Order: sequence, then C-alpha cells, then structure tokens
Amino acid sequence: MDTSQPLFVTLPARPGREDVARLCAELAAAPPGEVVCEIGALTHPDLAAVDALARLRLAAGRRGHRIRFHGAGPELRALLLLTGLDEALGPL
Repeated sequence: MDTSQPLFVTLPARPGREDVARLCAELAAAPPGEVVCEIGALTHPDLAAVDALARLRLAAGRRGHRIRFHGAGPELRALLLLTGLDEALGPL
C-alpha cells in the first residue's frame, strides 16, 4: 500500500455500529499514515455522530494514523468544538 497518499474513508449520513466497526477495521489494516475522513453527509449531526467520530479518532490514534475530518457543516463543527474533537477538523 502506498503510504505517501492519504487513506480516504467516508462516513455515511447515519453511521451505525457496523459502519464504524468496518471503518475502524479498515484503519487497523492500513499502515500508519494520514487519513482523511469525509463527513459531509452528516448534515443533521447528533451525539451518535460525535460518538462515531470519536471512535474513529481513537482507532486511528491507536494505529499511528493522523486523522483529519473533512466536510463538517456548522452544526457538526459546533458539536466537535464542545467535545474537544475540533482539532481534527483542520483550518476553516
């Protein structure tokens, strides 16, 4: 696997346990590197979405990945700011 390019993963609009488990397994199977997680589909975020992102961030960190969330709308940005996960969003 080419680690010079980021690994791209996409979180669905309503991520379920199976979705999060599949993405975490994908991260665990990849060599350490940069991960870009597209989260633009989360247009009506709730705490379940924040939980999914926190799990992905933990899974990425355990494997040595640097994860960045891409495509967050204003509501999700506000939730991530409240939970301390906003640093994975990168610059506005």
